Amino acid sequence: MATDYDAPRKTEEDQSEESIEELKARRHDKNSGKVDEDETEAAESFELPGADLSHEELAVEVMPTQADEFTCMSCFLVHHRSQLADAKKMICRDCA
Repeated sequence: MATDYDAPRKTEEDQSEESIEELKARRHDKNSGKVDEDETEAAESFELPGADLSHEELAVEVMPTQADEFTCMSCFLVHHRSQLADAKKMICRDCA
């Protein structure tokens, strides 16, 4: 296949742009600009830095380590005894 080295080359930016005809055809598509997300529901889940959370209350019950659990000395997570990799160092399988 012959290559014309004098022809203007397209950059990556030019290749990523869509043709005018494709854009015009998509303009008439009614669903092209719709987003299936409720804005108010999404906004409620955002936590802004410096937000006043003093009125919020946590409902989490903290339990002491059970007899069949241990705290990994590397990641400091509580694991079941079946995850113990090194009993001397008290390290879980993930950290070993």
